[in-house]
Amino acid sequence: MTRPLDGQVALVTGATRGAGRGTAVALGEAGATVYCTGRSTAERRSEYNRPETIEETAKLVTEAGGVGIAVAVDHLEPGQVEALVQRIDAESGRLDVLVNDIWGGEKLFEWDTPVWEHDLENGLRMLRLAIDTHLITSHFALPLLIRNPGGLVVEMTDGTQEYNAEHYRNSVFYDLAKTAVIRLAFAQNVELAPHGCTAVALTPGWLRSEMMLDNYGVTEENWRDGAAVNPHFAAISESPLYVGRAVAALAADPDRRRRDGGSFSSGGLAREYGFTDVDGSQPDAWRYIVEVQDAGLPADPTGYR
Repeated sequence: MTRPLDGQVALVTGATRGAGRGTAVALGEAGATVYCTGRSTAERRSEYNRPETIEETAKLVTEAGGVGIAVAVDHLEPGQVEALVQRIDAESGRLDVLVNDIWGGEKLFEWDTPVWEHDLENGLRMLRLAIDTHLITSHFALPLLIRNPGGLVVEMTDGTQEYNAEHYRNSVFYDLAKTAVIRLAFAQNVELAPHGCTAVALTPGWLRSEMMLDNYGVTEENWRDGAAVNPHFAAISESPLYVGRAVAALAADPDRRRRDGGSFSSGGLAREYGFTDVDGSQPDAWRYIVEVQDAGLPADPTGYR
């Protein structure tokens, strides 16, 4: 395997599970040193109360070929984030890739519930988790990233700019959270461009996160059995490593400035860069969602993976 990110340092926030874990591992595959942050550790769980930990993620990064470093951080706490960046500077002296993947709102939003009926406290916390955490992290991390030209910031979200502009995303709070992150990537890119750095927004497709697998009563080994619950899930879903490989491909692209401020999907970038999911396929979920699922057609991945 090639290791195009040998010597590079990445910070993946929200790396405990899901897209964050997949991204950390994919950057490890490419040879990077990856600081993996989150609130769930071997000693303490977050309010999610799930078993995944940042230590496990760091171990997976190292096993993949990189160097994984777990750091417990609450990214709503500026002091903790500042200390994290100071540690990265002291230990590594550089930051080449920042992935803002913090979310933590799955248990807070109420599906298809109007704003006047949605729990207000949960909705506002969702926005804090989705937006404030990213802003706080960028505030402290970007001075280190811009020391060297070529740095990359990836704002992880749900949905492309094109799709979200035309579709209501589950609730006002969720819709705003996921759309705002896309704009955040654009705005940061304007400020980063004079320093030779790039910011983009990136979305996975239908992600087989640990929580989603549990929801469908399947595992990563038998996920296609989820067709019994939702045939579209079995047709087009993707592993967390897939979007991670999209991040690694962007980070390794010497011409990535052509993507400045853009909004991209794992499936779209796979067609351009040639990387695959763990099963060797290239699921293009957002095109499938528009052309098959939203169109009310029967589940059929032909031509979409």
